[in-house]
Amino acid sequence: MKVAIFSDVQANLPAMEAAVARILAWRPDMVVLAGDLVNRGPKSLDCLELFDQLRCEHGWLPVQGNHETWVLRCGREAPRNALEAETRRFADWTYAQVAPRLEALTGWPDHLCFAGTDGDDWVHVTHGTMASNREGITTSAPDESLRGKLPPDIALFVTAHTHRPLERILDGTPILNVGSVGSPFDGDPRGSYALLQWQGGRWRWEIVRFEYDRAQAERDFRDSGFIEEGGPLAHILYEEWRQARLLMPKWRVEYEPAVLAGERPLGPSVAEFLAGIGIP
Repeated sequence: MKVAIFSDVQANLPAMEAAVARILAWRPDMVVLAGDLVNRGPKSLDCLELFDQLRCEHGWLPVQGNHETWVLRCGREAPRNALEAETRRFADWTYAQVAPRLEALTGWPDHLCFAGTDGDDWVHVTHGTMASNREGITTSAPDESLRGKLPPDIALFVTAHTHRPLERILDGTPILNVGSVGSPFDGDPRGSYALLQWQGGRWRWEIVRFEYDRAQAERDFRDSGFIEEGGPLAHILYEEWRQARLLMPKWRVEYEPAVLAGERPLGPSVAEFLAGIGIP
């Protein structure tokens, strides 16, 4: 039995197309998307349509990520004020993109489980943990903080969300983070996904890193309108993709409290933050 699991495409179509080609060539029995197909990037509708085609033609299975949750919420709830409207402009931009195909994005489960060919040795796939699809597992997270957030009696827990591939063990349970197809945060711009195989009565797995057409991805960011129309925070998201490292938490710590308090405007705070890390 062969299973491919990928996640965090983040609307990066060239990366998704490269991953799909490699996965199809491997001829898996099952493919799971562990969330965050859309948002944070320029080609949400194209990625959604490609995945829906693979779902219809090959039975690929989705799990809901926090960005699917958020984009769908943006479609249901209007911004409470002008500041919220400005901070979520990129998500509302994404919602406007996917709205014509919203049925393909709704009803995704939060969790997915499958067993080895012996009917046992269960694998549990979710975007974050059992607590939330916004809670990722990192190398630095203490074991104590993770207890109770994994299901019992499983052979492997597969997660994503952090955009960093990871393998660790919690109380005897292996944890595998498949990383990100479209926007890694570990300093390596190559995409990643995981391949699982049932061999010799147990699950074995590997993380695959792959190259894709980053020049086309950059053109997509600029030509789609995502950066210009997605609001000031879209500039940080673009830099996170370009540098393959997480920047938004640093902006939140240094600038967000003053922005939320009405002491600093959002746009200039983002410009100042980017200038501070060497981005003109």
